[in-house]
Amino acid sequence: MNERPEPKKASLGQALAVIAFLVIILSVSLLLFGADPHIPLIMATIVAALIGVISLGYTWSDLEEAMIQSIGMAMQAVIILMIIGSVIGTWILSGTVPSMIYYGLQILSPGIFLFATAVICSIVSLSTGSSWTTAGTVGIALLGVGIGLGIPVGMVAGAIVSGAYFGDKISPLSDTTNLAPAMAGSNLFDHIRSMIYTTIPALIISLILYAILGTRYAGQQLNVEEINMMLTTLGEQFNISLLLFIPPIVVIAIVIMRVPAIPGLMGGVVLGGIFAMIFQGAALGDIIDAAHYGYYMESGYEIVDDLLSRGGLDGMMWTISLILIALCLGGVLEKTGMLHAVGDFILQFAKGTGSLITATILTCFAVNLLAGEQYIAIVVPGRMYRDTYKEKGIDPKILSRALEGGGTVTSALIPWNTCGAYMWGTLGVHPFVYAPYAFLNYLTPLVNIVYGFTGWTIDRTEPTETSS
Repeated sequence: MNERPEPKKASLGQALAVIAFLVIILSVSLLLFGADPHIPLIMATIVAALIGVISLGYTWSDLEEAMIQSIGMAMQAVIILMIIGSVIGTWILSGTVPSMIYYGLQILSPGIFLFATAVICSIVSLSTGSSWTTAGTVGIALLGVGIGLGIPVGMVAGAIVSGAYFGDKISPLSDTTNLAPAMAGSNLFDHIRSMIYTTIPALIISLILYAILGTRYAGQQLNVEEINMMLTTLGEQFNISLLLFIPPIVVIAIVIMRVPAIPGLMGGVVLGGIFAMIFQGAALGDIIDAAHYGYYMESGYEIVDDLLSRGGLDGMMWTISLILIALCLGGVLEKTGMLHAVGDFILQFAKGTGSLITATILTCFAVNLLAGEQYIAIVVPGRMYRDTYKEKGIDPKILSRALEGGGTVTSALIPWNTCGAYMWGTLGVHPFVYAPYAFLNYLTPLVNIVYGFTGWTIDRTEPTETSS
């Protein structure tokens, strides 16, 4: 009986052919038709699979198993994302998120407007885990205030984007914050603790720069009409209280105490429900509805309605479906050796820890630049470099923070990336205009690279031999 020949590994040319197809089909779909990236990713998966079956000798069963294994590696993140949807829904219903926004808005004053803008957006994004939500709601209001003050729109938009991506990068409620450790083989809370060493310094430096820029506008009158309208609406729709900060404080404490993510975040859902009953008089049915379908608000004030109509388990399904499809593509690319072909080529130039981290960040940026989607910029490099970090004895959380440092924050700087296009369309400011002032978005990658070359905060493990 003849045995099936051993499948071949893809060449660099075959890998680049799939990457080229992915870039073209994503560019056409996203830029010309405004489509979501799901179907283009499926098409690229089909092309990669066809090359694997026809040219390399893999069977469909081989590739299907690889896709399932790839998805399996991220199932914890998928479960966490579903729970996070429920957390957001119940925290809005309870008044926790509205209270954080309410008190955050009140730190505004003319002399520190840019500084305050970054802080407010950081608070909102940290409480929601979403840069898009932050920019599309509070960001719009803050941009109008800045224009009224005569502050250049690039500066205002840059401060908004910086603050928005602080939470998107470090909040346990963010999808990318959960996806990166799943791809690197780390866990959520180790990942967040590791990112504190890079993200907090980047934020502090950014805030100092905004404070310096803002001093020239001290003494000007602040048009607070938009802010007051938001405060009034929040006060009318919710019972606002500092006690509603307890749920996020508890979640932060959970991070510190190393409680596993899934039970810890479930505790956040339960707390949100309890506080909704106590402070907002919500019934059990309201809590279940918010946890499942999210919170829906009809105050008549569009900015606040858009800000707070979100969350729920169902609200995470778009993101989860995109992640699953990207993981299928990643599984095929890895099984056929395409990722290793590209990775081996790049790794020729990455010998030490610093150059490896630099290569990781530049690869994430390149995927953002070429593929136009931050999820792909985390999934593909994560699968590409995971074994190399193990072989060199570098803790997986260093890879996961590099993935976010190169993949999440740089996505907003590229006009044709889904994130850059969203910020452009929402704020009406071209990414090339606000990019020079989005300090956190390029300071974070730089801090990662500096740590790589100096060895600061680079945790080690026993080097592990892996097979391609």
